[in-house]
Amino acid sequence: MTWGQVCQAAAQLEYADEDAVRDFFESNFMPWMLRNADGSGTGLITGYYEPKLHGSRTPSPRYRYPIYGVPDDLLIIDLASIHPELKHMRLRGRLEGRRVVPYYSRAEIEHGHAPQGKELFWVDDPIGLFFLHVQGSGRIELPDGTLVKVGYADQNGHPYRSIGRRLIDMGELSPDEVSLQSIRQWARAHPERIGELLSANPSYVFFRELPDRYPGPVGALGVPLTAGYSLAVDRAFIPLGAPVYLSTSWPNEQQHPLNRLMIAQDTGGAIRGSIRADFFWGFGEQAGRLAGSMKQPGSLWLLLPKGMDPNRLYPTGQRP
Repeated sequence: MTWGQVCQAAAQLEYADEDAVRDFFESNFMPWMLRNADGSGTGLITGYYEPKLHGSRTPSPRYRYPIYGVPDDLLIIDLASIHPELKHMRLRGRLEGRRVVPYYSRAEIEHGHAPQGKELFWVDDPIGLFFLHVQGSGRIELPDGTLVKVGYADQNGHPYRSIGRRLIDMGELSPDEVSLQSIRQWARAHPERIGELLSANPSYVFFRELPDRYPGPVGALGVPLTAGYSLAVDRAFIPLGAPVYLSTSWPNEQQHPLNRLMIAQDTGGAIRGSIRADFFWGFGEQAGRLAGSMKQPGSLWLLLPKGMDPNRLYPTGQRP
């Protein structure tokens, strides 16, 4: 069975009929449990969400921190046509004379190499802006109360480095204490050290303003995400658009299972590995609380059309 045949069968479904939907998945898919290199079947499940920031289209003493669009000098180098095994890897850089060199890091962008003229908005909270970079999308509340959506457009090519891990290494927080909320609390208590902390992550995200018609943020698959059912994955192991069965627990509640059929619709700089996923919680404060505290062990089953050999998806030998 091919993906095309499965999609044709899905088009005939009456989505209000739960029994028909269950029969569709049981009849057309085979679950493959994902495993780590050592054969174990458990990995890390975290959460992300769509934050709200307060901002303006023009700078002011309150709104001082810019959200940038894609710089004109950012190069994207795609080697897939020469090396097919690199089809999911794109290099970012810039020209320096005749040489392609790495694009500017976060610290360099914030200290002299900002893309002038590419400011989309200015916001009032540097930590909130940093978390917007981490989440990849959000909404900006303008002074008149209007909400506008921004989404991921590109990235500077530098690897993501966790500032939570940085705070652990600095002895400021213990591993059990690290969450979105605890990082915010640390930043409020140490405003003079925020720049030092954020520079520990060289990755920098550029954004685009999204049309009002989009019901939610747009993931790497190019369609709006659905709160509670969209999953960010490492597409070296899970193809975008594939159904994935998730078995984990609710944030901070190991005794309350969270077992759900999800769709792989997104990726993330910190999402690397076969059993590594980010659960999209939606928009707002409650979603932020759940996402910020989610660090759960979990397992994943990739659903492939019956008869499809998973080895075809993993030319390097990695497979469920």
